[in-house]
Amino acid sequence: MKTKTLKKNKINVITLGCSKNIFDSEVMMAQLKANNFDVDHESEKTDAEIVIINTCGFIDNAKEESINTIVNYVEAKKEGLVDKVYVSGCLSERYKDDLKQELPEVDAYFGTRELPQLLKTLNADYKHELVGERLLTTPSHYAYLKIAEGCDRPCSFCAIPLMRGKHRSTPIEDLVKQAEQLANKGVKEIMLIAQDLTYYGLDLYKKRELAKLLDELSKVEGISWIRLHYAYPSGFPMDVIQVMKNNPKICNYLDIPLQHGSSKVLKAMRRGIDREKTVKLIESIRTEIPNIAIRTTLIAGYPGETQADFDEMFNWVKVMRFDRLGIFAYSHEENTHAYNFEDDVSSEIKKERTEEIMELQAGISFELNEQKIGNTYKVLVDRVEGDFFIGRTEFDSPEVDNEVLIKKDNETYLRLGDFVNVEITSSEHFDLFGKVVD
Repeated sequence: MKTKTLKKNKINVITLGCSKNIFDSEVMMAQLKANNFDVDHESEKTDAEIVIINTCGFIDNAKEESINTIVNYVEAKKEGLVDKVYVSGCLSERYKDDLKQELPEVDAYFGTRELPQLLKTLNADYKHELVGERLLTTPSHYAYLKIAEGCDRPCSFCAIPLMRGKHRSTPIEDLVKQAEQLANKGVKEIMLIAQDLTYYGLDLYKKRELAKLLDELSKVEGISWIRLHYAYPSGFPMDVIQVMKNNPKICNYLDIPLQHGSSKVLKAMRRGIDREKTVKLIESIRTEIPNIAIRTTLIAGYPGETQADFDEMFNWVKVMRFDRLGIFAYSHEENTHAYNFEDDVSSEIKKERTEEIMELQAGISFELNEQKIGNTYKVLVDRVEGDFFIGRTEFDSPEVDNEVLIKKDNETYLRLGDFVNVEITSSEHFDLFGKVVD
């Protein structure tokens, strides 16, 4: 029995997982709005008739969060707080049949490439003229730009190809048009995302064209920063580094997931690169751009990872001194190559190893931040929180990296989305503090 009046044609979209899912939700929301739906993103109100949950299915923790979210909204449906619950995204793509059996109360499940079918279920049309249009869920001054979908890499641990399919690059002219649309909305920073940025163009142009794409995007008026996320190390195109070095719009920042520091484990992971080549690549990049910030992600507890393998990774991190680093405990994923092996590292040891690496990285981050004291950086102001304006340098991406905190006072008034020059006055492990200077 209904316990409250719900707004007809109002949809609340819930996004779980990575920035690629955020991008997909924004595209979905633009289509829904064009079909005269009233659309909210992760609204705390409970007045929407329909809820669409865009799920993540990457690793165990993400899957658990997605399932818990679905269960919560199924319960809300039973209580009359929503009429319809739809599920889309990676978890739905990968486990649709299982989910239908376990959670039949969900009105329909849709995969990662089934937006037209979802719209049809809502008696809405997929409007082709809207391709590239999005309702931004990020602050208005920055946005993600997905340049490709899917992945052709054979990494043994990764289920992304199962959920996203083969690599498919978006043509350069389409991406430039999307960047122009974003700039017209006031976006100043775009973050390029894909499962593998460095593979960009091989399917369309028969060669890697990320460098050319960067050149074309940098011509878009209004875009001041272009940031690179998820660059695969094997076969890395060094012409990208030359563009970054010579073009002030390309942030001196590179997110390059390296996954491990042991050649033995890297071979088992089918990464196509060993420790020695990885070190040479990072050294080459740092030689070209000494002040570049390199972010990486690692995996602890891969099947067969011995204490010696982990020690090798630990010592490698100590020597490499990455500016930013995250580490995941290995997740044993069905239908991946690594699923054929015994998941023989206990969850306790995985947890210990991830904590050891993060403790090491915290010390490295603190030392690197201390070196920034007294220097002045261009900072993009993201938000206001408590007594501080909070922003970022070109060396940091939102949500995952360091922030610059600027104390509010009677003489300091900053607008969100403004660039300001900030002198760093003090630091912590993952934050910088500073004052605005002329």
